[in-house]
Amino acid sequence: MRLIWLAIFNLIACSTNDQAEKIDLSNEWDRDGWNLIWQDEFNDSSLDLSKWSHEIGGHGFGNNELEYYTNDSANSFVQDSMLHIRAKFEPSGIGDANNLRYFSSARLRTAGKGDWKYGRIDVRAKLALGQGIWPAIWMLPTDWIYGGWPGSGEIDIMEHVGHDEGRVHVSVHTESYNHKIGTQRTKTIMLSDVKDSFHIYSIEWYEDRIDFLIDDQQYFTFMNDQKNDYKTWPFNQRFHLLINVAVGGDWPGSPDNTTIFPQDMEVDYVRVYKKQNN
Repeated sequence: MRLIWLAIFNLIACSTNDQAEKIDLSNEWDRDGWNLIWQDEFNDSSLDLSKWSHEIGGHGFGNNELEYYTNDSANSFVQDSMLHIRAKFEPSGIGDANNLRYFSSARLRTAGKGDWKYGRIDVRAKLALGQGIWPAIWMLPTDWIYGGWPGSGEIDIMEHVGHDEGRVHVSVHTESYNHKIGTQRTKTIMLSDVKDSFHIYSIEWYEDRIDFLIDDQQYFTFMNDQKNDYKTWPFNQRFHLLINVAVGGDWPGSPDNTTIFPQDMEVDYVRVYKKQNN
């Protein structure tokens, strides 16, 4: 009799487990047609270093930028469930004594901790402003399969040049299309409240196109030309996310006496989705 009851118990347990496996475990942040696969809501008291790394240095980063990027909590910190990336004036200078920088900031990336090919990325943020201030949400290749920049590509989800308040830029860069030769594929849109209000800056990245959205409104698409040529479509490899506030550089120019420091970019959340059934 005991063996019979054990057999019945095991059947019930197996049935229960099968049912549990079939339960819809959809996340409260899932979107229609998309499953959440990576996120940071910035609800901890400090930056989650299992998801983010700091890039450190003051070498201009290919754009003649003026800041020194640090991993100091004065430049990147979590407060009230918001990530703050803070650009500061450093009157005594910072960095290499032979190449002192008079501005500090932070540049965060997910490389090796969050790398994706295709999907949707949402970043809800308020932007920093001012002459010479350059906040960006963007992506670079993780594996650089097609060589260095721009061959392996770049996806700019949001860039804002602080002196041109409210004009948000999105772009893609490839071997054939990039700003160094004036052929980048880009689009701008005007928003009146980028510093005072949060907006959701997004891409939906598919095999045949990349759609750019703000607050769920699509306003630019970059199409795969189907030439099977990395020079025009290197976006068939893994990319990672970067969020930073640059100071100075070829595009925004230098800060001046109108620029107010410190300047914060606030990020409410970052969410990455995979298309259902993909």
